[in-house]
Amino acid sequence: MVDDLGTRMSPVERFGHELARCRKEKGWSQARLAERLGCSPSLIGHIETDSRNPQLDFAEGCDRAFDLSDSHRFVRLCRRIRDAPSGPQWFLRWQEEIEPQATALRTWDPLLVPGLLQTEAYARAVFRGHLATPEEKVEQQVRARIQRSLILEGHNAPTLWVLLDEFVLRRPIGGAEVMRQQLAHLATVANHRNVTVQVVPYDNPCTDGLLSGFTIAELPDGPTTVVVDSAGEGEVSADHELVSLILSRYDRLRTEAYRPGESLEKIKGAIDQWTQRT
Repeated sequence: MVDDLGTRMSPVERFGHELARCRKEKGWSQARLAERLGCSPSLIGHIETDSRNPQLDFAEGCDRAFDLSDSHRFVRLCRRIRDAPSGPQWFLRWQEEIEPQATALRTWDPLLVPGLLQTEAYARAVFRGHLATPEEKVEQQVRARIQRSLILEGHNAPTLWVLLDEFVLRRPIGGAEVMRQQLAHLATVANHRNVTVQVVPYDNPCTDGLLSGFTIAELPDGPTTVVVDSAGEGEVSADHELVSLILSRYDRLRTEAYRPGESLEKIKGAIDQWTQRT
């Protein structure tokens, strides 16, 4: 997140900034908020000025006080302090500023189950594939990825449209049991009212889908923004020409995809195959 001057905030600074903003929107003093949370006004002041790290129970109390329990806003911010997401700057911008604010997300992935729908074991296998990554770093990345999935919970969850290549159901990430659990999770999520999952046949003629994965985010108070993956440096952009290009690719891929019901049957069929191999 960035402040009004364009300076990037750390997770601790963002928590304090959001706490002060929500408190002032309510018209509460630090003492009034402290009374509601059962803590001292000085603690509120220290957290708002980034001189103290909030604890999880404090964050849970903030979500209750500000009627944000459905979105878990302060709990998510608190966990980001612990997990301190790391990675290239372009992706941190997406993860911190854009994805959590989206009202709708459209995603295409030719290689893996999308990060928002990955199980812990599947994500761990993905990150362990980078052989030079220390185990501690792997676990940090897994926690951050699972944390991202919280945006799909609650009344304010975005609408999510997922397109994934049929080979994703067959690619042995982490072994048979990891794949069985991952695809079972995918099948469960596909039944959620705000989630649509469609499988694109492996023999589809739309070669545009082989160029890269991408996600399109519709924002309530900003332009539609895309993130485009690559083997090198990815890109986050609201450039109209690029967004139009990615939307066109998405639409072409979707015309080649199985219908949602057919896609779910494909996923269930893959689950059966992985079950036989466990």
